[in-house]
Amino acid sequence: MNAAPVPRDIHAELKGVTRIYPAVPGAGAKMPVQALGAVDLDLVRGEFFAVVGPSGCGKSTFLEVLAGLQKPTAGSVSFEGKPVSGQVPEGIGVVFQEDASFPWLTVWDNVAFGLRRSGVAAPEVRRRVEDAIAFMGLKDFARAYPSQLSGGMRQRVCIARTLVLQPRLILLDEPFGALDAQTRLLMGDEVLRLWRRTGSTVLLITHALDEAAMLADRVGAMSARPGRFIEIIATGWPRERDSTIVGEAAFGEITGRLWERLRGESLKALGHSGVSATAAE
Repeated sequence: MNAAPVPRDIHAELKGVTRIYPAVPGAGAKMPVQALGAVDLDLVRGEFFAVVGPSGCGKSTFLEVLAGLQKPTAGSVSFEGKPVSGQVPEGIGVVFQEDASFPWLTVWDNVAFGLRRSGVAAPEVRRRVEDAIAFMGLKDFARAYPSQLSGGMRQRVCIARTLVLQPRLILLDEPFGALDAQTRLLMGDEVLRLWRRTGSTVLLITHALDEAAMLADRVGAMSARPGRFIEIIATGWPRERDSTIVGEAAFGEITGRLWERLRGESLKALGHSGVSATAAE
């Protein structure tokens, strides 16, 4: 007798999601552009999921639809069983590639900003901020300003500012894109440590196949525009992992498989006409 399948705890779900950017009126108007879909995806509670694909395939559009920052043209998005549309739900935190720290605030005040704006009591703000700053290795720089920090440290500030809000789903949109390869690996270790500590579900958008292969439990490879998942690859890594796995044979096999799936899609993307890749991304 076969055992019954173990039910999965679905944390977020996209069903038949598409996103079409309408034509812009006026001289030289572009045709409507379908940037995404149709996309179906179940995110399992507590997993680390990465999305890779060619430039302009709609990866960032996908993240913004999931976050509630854009409305899907068709299909549905849900988080913890409730529909997502039009605004970021409580429980979702987003970290973007751009340095979003406020240059006129210290590290401490940057991290405290969202809590203070939400009306959290001062003792709780202090407790959460100090904990997050220590966890992200910023304790010695709490009174420094962003201009006094390296790029990697400024990104830690942005992650800490999200961490203090205690999100249950963390969305990372190319957060290490401006960093050098070595710093990216080390920041990847920090994100894995954050993921294990919080138990949050994490979704990462990245162009780097090695970053996706190292960090994720599953990697979704997207097609050229309009973006859809052409394969989802389970990495098989243990939860207690770090950047040392890049030296394992399985790591090379995973990155090779991802490139095998994406090479043709990347060539298609290079041949796209119409709206620029940046606009569709």
